[in-house]
Amino acid sequence: MRWRAAIVALLLTLTMGAAEAPKSSYEIWLVDQSDTNGLAHGGTVHVYDGGDVTRRLSAARPVHVIDLGGATSSLCLASTGRNPVRPHMIVFNKAGTHAALAFVASGHVVVFDAASRRPLACLATEAGAGGARQAHALWPTEDDRYLVVANQNGKKLERIRTDYAAGAFTQEPAATLDLAGCTTPSSAPCQSPGVRPDNAPICPFIASDNGPVFVSLRGGGMFVVDWRTTPMSIVGEYDGDHVPANGCGFIEAKGAVFGDGGGGTPANLDQFSVFRVPRGGYSASNPPNTPPVERLYDDDSPERDAHGTAVGARERHVWVGDRDGNVVEVFDGGTGAHVGTMPLASPFSADPTVDLFASSPDHAWVFASTRGPNPLSGDPHSSHGTDPGMLIIRMTDGGRTGQVRGLIPITNVDATGAERADAHAIRVRRLPSAT
Repeated sequence: MRWRAAIVALLLTLTMGAAEAPKSSYEIWLVDQSDTNGLAHGGTVHVYDGGDVTRRLSAARPVHVIDLGGATSSLCLASTGRNPVRPHMIVFNKAGTHAALAFVASGHVVVFDAASRRPLACLATEAGAGGARQAHALWPTEDDRYLVVANQNGKKLERIRTDYAAGAFTQEPAATLDLAGCTTPSSAPCQSPGVRPDNAPICPFIASDNGPVFVSLRGGGMFVVDWRTTPMSIVGEYDGDHVPANGCGFIEAKGAVFGDGGGGTPANLDQFSVFRVPRGGYSASNPPNTPPVERLYDDDSPERDAHGTAVGARERHVWVGDRDGNVVEVFDGGTGAHVGTMPLASPFSADPTVDLFASSPDHAWVFASTRGPNPLSGDPHSSHGTDPGMLIIRMTDGGRTGQVRGLIPITNVDATGAERADAHAIRVRRLPSAT
């Protein structure tokens, strides 16, 4: 009668709804930076179960949707006197218990309890150059003591002390590094024509050794900063001849930090550059551009814009996306050699316009945010997409190759009938019980 039991088990499996399937060890948080429908602020976070996405692919639906125009906006209004506008980048603390979301237009940083999805604190970045303030991106330290925030148009690097257990999140203005007005360890102006002409910080990144924070700059060049000192201090200075502009794609592989440089601004419309530097060896006593930068790839031909990175299993390969060309350039994680180009256009979308990437914990899958027809950040030349949502890609051969397996759409149609959805931030959260 074993065959009858097997048939019964099979029928039970087939009749289980997707909602009843066992939950996976991770979630995917996808941020739509368009305003909450009917409002001029807010936004939406779509939370997906990772296992559901890789099983059901394009048919997967969120397990939770966070309307940032509700409790989050109320908290920011009460805490800062302003509503949060355009949620842009999201990170999780290392324990996976909390999320931090940067709002680029209003300059807010909001910390959430990740399990309950409840906003706990809303802080505003400082007014900087010309009175501007923008929280473009942020990064947690590996010891979960701080968040380092890139105040883009304010041209400041800021620090927030984080005590997740106590629910205490405190800005530390004394730690702020003024990237427009500071002086480098070599006694050069931090910002100057022909060297580092526009020190708007784009993306900060801290490697797994909890070393310094790497900070890309809009006009080209890079700073490597000791986030432990007060104020934070520069321990590595790079000019625009060595590190390309508009980088937002740091990732670690084989003991090195890979970065990119892209186009999408009037001053630098088209570019696809990839470089790498070592994780360590930085000191204020070093001369400029030390340790040396290794340029791995450069292409400034039309319709190219490097943006977003991912890494394969055992760090064998590194992916750098091109949101304009709809491809991924693949690099050997050890040697840095360019090993291939992978198309991202597919039957699911002819123009996905991928922006940022997030990998499953086993690096077998990559999930990419795809831009909408009315992009809210980046020049439309590079970020104008047709299918806002999340692209699902299966990594193969340790990331040397991959295959697009689906696209989950999101939508936010306004009163005029225009599609306003514009997916940008995406991050994988390992569930604490699985770590």
